[in-house]
Amino acid sequence: MKKYDIAVIGSGPGGYVAAIRAAQLGFKTALIEKYNTLGGTCLNVGCIPSKALLDSSHHYDDTVKHLDAHGITISGEISFSLEKMIARKNEVVAQTCAGVQFLMDKNKVDVLKGVGSFLSKNEIQVTPNEGAAETIEATYTIIATGSKPASLPFITIDKERIITSTEALGLKEVPQHLIVIGGGVIGLELGQVYQRLGAKVSVVEYTDSIIPTMDRGLGRELTKVLKKQGFGFYTGHQVKEVTREGDTVIVKATTPKGEELSLEGDYCLVAVGRRPYTEGLNLGAAGVTTDERGRVIVNDHLQTSVGNIYAIGDVVRGAMLAHKAEEEGVLVVEQLAGQKPHIDYNCIPGVVYTTPEVASVGKSEEQLKAEGVSYKVGQFAFRALGRARASMETDGFVKILADTKTDEVLGVHIIGARAADIIAEAVTAMEFRASAEDIARICHAHPTFTEAVKEAALAATENRAIHA
Repeated sequence: MKKYDIAVIGSGPGGYVAAIRAAQLGFKTALIEKYNTLGGTCLNVGCIPSKALLDSSHHYDDTVKHLDAHGITISGEISFSLEKMIARKNEVVAQTCAGVQFLMDKNKVDVLKGVGSFLSKNEIQVTPNEGAAETIEATYTIIATGSKPASLPFITIDKERIITSTEALGLKEVPQHLIVIGGGVIGLELGQVYQRLGAKVSVVEYTDSIIPTMDRGLGRELTKVLKKQGFGFYTGHQVKEVTREGDTVIVKATTPKGEELSLEGDYCLVAVGRRPYTEGLNLGAAGVTTDERGRVIVNDHLQTSVGNIYAIGDVVRGAMLAHKAEEEGVLVVEQLAGQKPHIDYNCIPGVVYTTPEVASVGKSEEQLKAEGVSYKVGQFAFRALGRARASMETDGFVKILADTKTDEVLGVHIIGARAADIIAEAVTAMEFRASAEDIARICHAHPTFTEAVKEAALAATENRAIHA
């Protein structure tokens, strides 16, 4: 029986990063993955492929709608090939997954292909698709098996017309009318891919705002901009029934007034979130417990109910984000090495990769109000920036929330161009407990989009934004 210091089950961002860090620290490490490729949901059917399609569709949309304003004329009909877009996406995925395999080889991590299942707290059986199962022994195990798309009890996902994000990444045709159930990150990103390519997109959201977990100001602004692009929104609607008749999908929902709404489309994307994935782990044999939502129960050190078994990422409580899983994987391994790592969960950013992008870190206004915290707001619109006007990307704003008494930055919320990258400045500031004035006094290059952060900080500091 092979013996390892650390076995990691699941090769998504949390799992493979944990394995690399373990190897760096001298642990003999095994990475167990049931699929043929490494990288988990993020690399194979999540973050990476969706961004590839967003990028391809953005190029097409920009060419059709905006090149003329730049004085660029293209003669002849502008067309696209969905098949080539999907093929490029697949190539990006293949390259990225191969890169993870390279890192495993480089760091001398043993990759075991098969389903990892506990026989006891120290023994794991690895069952491949073909061939005999093998059993390994691990001093410590990290569960990093991630999540799967969630659904609603009355919806039957047929993977043809009623689909999840996985199927949406490989459609053979552009939908005529794509009905999206769920106004969160996944539904909006994939909805925008197909809306740009000509689909009518209708988003049905149960709460009264899209991206409901973020600051409501971001949801309002994104709704306004996406409506201008052609999206239809039905917020505050509760889906009651989803049926299929041939190539037609009918979605029935209850409106905020209690009336019935019926939408007909040729595809329905169910994007109501994700659920922890623990099938096949045989957690009971190890004594590991889960909560009512199927999440592995862990303490502040990400240790399960069994002392030598840890769990990270989507399979435990907290935001289901690849970068959160990565940080947790590193934290667990460094703890096992006797180090003193930490994670400030308040400083983990969330991003929506639509156009405009949306990014957020820290507390929202709604949270601060609920907690009774006295705060002040500094907000600055992108349209006031020379760089934004030069690039024709003027939608959105930066909003900084700071403590009224101490001026400490409590939250930063951005919608606009480059938001996914700009948010890192806010995360850095909050990690170092910066004040709004600290940010306001930092020199930002001109002309840049990040000047909006400085101006928002100035607005929060005695309301003295320069260009407002």
